[in-house]
Amino acid sequence: MHWMDGPWAAEVNSLVAGIFLLCSFGLLAASQAIGCIKIYRIQSIFLVLGAAIMAASTGNSNLWIVVAIGLITKVLLIPFLIRRIVRREMIARRELQQVRSVPVSLLIGLILCGVGYFVTAPLLAHTSTFIQDDLPIGFSAVLIAVYTITVRREALPQLLSLLAIENGAFFAGDAIAPNFPLIGELAACFDVAMIVLVLGVLSTQIHRVSGSTQVGSLSELKEI
Repeated sequence: MHWMDGPWAAEVNSLVAGIFLLCSFGLLAASQAIGCIKIYRIQSIFLVLGAAIMAASTGNSNLWIVVAIGLITKVLLIPFLIRRIVRREMIARRELQQVRSVPVSLLIGLILCGVGYFVTAPLLAHTSTFIQDDLPIGFSAVLIAVYTITVRREALPQLLSLLAIENGAFFAGDAIAPNFPLIGELAACFDVAMIVLVLGVLSTQIHRVSGSTQVGSLSELKEI
């Protein structure tokens, strides 16, 4: 018997999953770039906690390696790279703009959450409690993050929403495929780090040329 067997392990996992999903709504509602970075880090922490709970409950050693990779890359490395690469004035004192108001976006996020549970419901019959919690929440987080990309105008929150999509996919994937080859996890983390680096440089250049990181402002740039 593993040291975290029992119904209370599933209850702790449900709590972690719920906070993970709340972070998706937090990214959708955050009004400043620094808030988006903090919420992404918190979501990543609970992603790692979810994997750790499953590893302790199932005894799957592969998941412990996933926990270590997630802690190093998602919780520590990626937020550090974003703060390091993106100019300080682009992070602090910046009010983020959205295509729709925050209340409307949150309502749409709730609808997408319902869609996520509805779509995954047929897959949850005769599955473990972990899958019943993590699969719909992970899929809902992906849907909300995709929507967040569409309503954000700034490059930095769009980048963080893209990273949140990966968080949602991993949250669901760790539940349904705990034996997923580690090379896949390593490759994905490397790709994410490269995305942070490239988009951070692009954001800095956009701000330097146009004075703004709004993606829509790129259409106004003309050759001299």
